[in-house]
Amino acid sequence: MLEFHNTGDVIIAELIDDSLIISEPQDILDLMGDMSVKESTRLIIREENLHPDFFRLYTGLAGEILQKFSNYRFKLAVIGDFSKYNSKNLQDFIRECNKGSCIFFVDNLNTALSVLSA
Repeated sequence: MLEFHNTGDVIIAELIDDSLIISEPQDILDLMGDMSVKESTRLIIREENLHPDFFRLYTGLAGEILQKFSNYRFKLAVIGDFSKYNSKNLQDFIRECNKGSCIFFVDNLNTALSVLSA
């Protein structure tokens, strides 16, 4: 289930369904389709909505899912506590994403809304 936030001229979708686990790229494409009802191209999800393989970069799941955002020019903010992951590669990946303008890893809803509103 999606909740929509209006921030000026930008409509941001937030996944609020705790039971939905994104475990393959098609799951994101389905959400993008649901977002189109409100003409939203920005999505907030929580770390808990991502399958644990997303955070194991060697599985390729993160790359496959995040590529959809780039391909369709959507933006994503993932809310969570990412300091608990010991993988240097993952921490580097998160840091690089946060330097860009499409994918963000943040620690709270207000920050997610802020980065996606820009």
